[in-house]
Amino acid sequence: MLIPQFVSAGLLPVGTYRVTFGELRQSHLVTGLENGDDWDNNWRGHLVTNAEILVNQLWELGISEIFLDGSFVEAKPYPNDIDGYFECDAKEFASGNVAQRLNALDPHKVWTWSAASRRPAQGSMKRQLPMWHRYRVELYPHFPGLLSGITDAAGNELQFPSAFRQQRGTGLPKGIVQIVR
Repeated sequence: MLIPQFVSAGLLPVGTYRVTFGELRQSHLVTGLENGDDWDNNWRGHLVTNAEILVNQLWELGISEIFLDGSFVEAKPYPNDIDGYFECDAKEFASGNVAQRLNALDPHKVWTWSAASRRPAQGSMKRQLPMWHRYRVELYPHFPGLLSGITDAAGNELQFPSAFRQQRGTGLPKGIVQIVR
C-alpha cells in the first residue's frame, strides 16, 4: 500500500508518501475503505480533482516538489480543504514571476498569497485566499528561510516542511503526501 492506514490518533504514520493522482484517488484518503459510513469520498474526490488542476499548473512551470497535507490527510470524514506547499526558487518567487506565470495558466487568477486578497469564507470569520474560495485548496510557496506562520509548542515559527508534518493544535507528528507525475 502506497499510503498506509492511519495510526490510532487518526494521522498518517510519519513519512513522506509519494503518489500519483491516480494512486491518491484509489487510496483510503479518498475511498475511506476502513473509516466508517460517514466518510465523504465524493467530497474528498472533488478536493483531489481541484488539487490536480493547481498541481498541473505548477508542473507547467517546472515545479515538481509538491506536498499535500491538512485535514485531508487525517481521519476526518469531511475535511474542509486540502493544504499544501511547493518548493520554488526564492528569487523567482520574490520577483513575482511565479504568481504571474501561474495566473497566466489559471482562468480564475487565484495565485496570490497577499493578505489583502483574503476574504472571509461564508459563515466564518476566517479569511481565505482566492484559491481556497475557488478550489478549496491552498498551496503555499516554500524556499529555505521562508516561515509558515505556524508555530511549534514552544511558539517558534516553523518552515512548511516542519509545520506540515505535525498536526495543528496537538503538535503530534504525522505523514504527508508528495504528488509525483
